[in-house]
Amino acid sequence: MTTSHRPFPPQPEQQQDWPGTTAKMQPTPDHGETSYQGSGRLQGKKALITGGDSGIGRAVAIAYAREGADVLISYYNEHEDAQDTARLIEEAGQKAVLVPGDITSAEHCRHLVSQAVDAFGKIDILVNNAAFQQTRQSLEEISDDEFDRTMKTNLYSLFWITKAAVAHMPKGSVIINTASVNADRPVPTLLAYSATKAAIINFSGSFAALLAEKGIRSNVVAPGPIWTPLIPATMTAEDVKHDGESVPMKRAGQPAELASSYVMLASDDASYISGATIAVTGGVPFI
Repeated sequence: MTTSHRPFPPQPEQQQDWPGTTAKMQPTPDHGETSYQGSGRLQGKKALITGGDSGIGRAVAIAYAREGADVLISYYNEHEDAQDTARLIEEAGQKAVLVPGDITSAEHCRHLVSQAVDAFGKIDILVNNAAFQQTRQSLEEISDDEFDRTMKTNLYSLFWITKAAVAHMPKGSVIINTASVNADRPVPTLLAYSATKAAIINFSGSFAALLAEKGIRSNVVAPGPIWTPLIPATMTAEDVKHDGESVPMKRAGQPAELASSYVMLASDDASYISGATIAVTGGVPFI
């Protein structure tokens, strides 16, 4: 990835309706389409990735496929983005399965797992990555429905999917959960989102202890500001324009810049890493 592909602010002013699409973003995010080179580190593995249609999830899906894994992509309703991701997985010579639907439903979360097992026979890698957020200036602006959707998308789904998946995860499997630097540095305008990201780290630590006897590892990647459709779909035009400006590197990260962390944690090279949090924050300390 060249420096010219990195999203230094100010970005063009832009907003989208949630959940947002990749094609409308300026500049277009880099998911590693032309840069990620695999080396067989996940050969024969089977992965389930939530929110895998775009952003971080797409970057991880591309990397996993190029490392030799088949991938099931869970997404909401962004069909064009999902189909683009599936094409990239298949171009890497791997099987892609697309399952749309709302992960705020426990039934749908269990359906995702059954679809992965039907397609692959097992789940070696579970990436709980899908997230919902909305920027609000006051408590009064946060509706009960919005708070509920944030909790169910970011936290309940993680519990429902993981609980269903564990029975189909062989020894040596791994769970990787996407948290955020906001878990350590909560943002007042992202109150509900920040709370869920802190809880995700706690969940992951408990999973690491609970599942160790089964030979299943559990870890976290905690990104800083990353240039994905969630940004223009959930933030003000002014915040989008200056996204990433406050971190030491003075820019948002590209999704491609996280992929190697997810690959490392999913690979056998990380066989003694469980209960860990890998921070990819553009220089923001994470304690």
